[in-house]
Amino acid sequence: QVQLVESGGGLVQPGSSLRLSCAASGTRFIVNAMGWYRQAPGKRRELVAILTREGIANYGDSVQGRFTISEDNADNRVYLQMNSLKPEDTAVYYCYGRIEPGGDYWGQGTQVTVSS
Repeated sequence: QVQLVESGGGLVQPGSSLRLSCAASGTRFIVNAMGWYRQAPGKRRELVAILTREGIANYGDSVQGRFTISEDNADNRVYLQMNSLKPEDTAVYYCYGRIEPGGDYWGQGTQVTVSS
């Protein structure tokens, strides 16, 4: 069984930066992709950023140029550096992993609130 544990959420002012971290733990697993989705109240869950094992990164249109995803393969950890945060970035951010065996895994979510 694989677990994804997130950290780094919080309350920040518009224009600020924040970094999220997610670590995958378990035994005998292979990470094919890890990344982040978010869900704001009353909205559908949407892709923020995802990074494949081959090093290919994809970003949601609304965060392109402001957010950067990176990884630490030795620790099975992925980071999301969020810069120039806007109130519309307020959401629960979920770590996602496409991992063998098992398929899709989700973290418990971490709240990010951008407000003055």
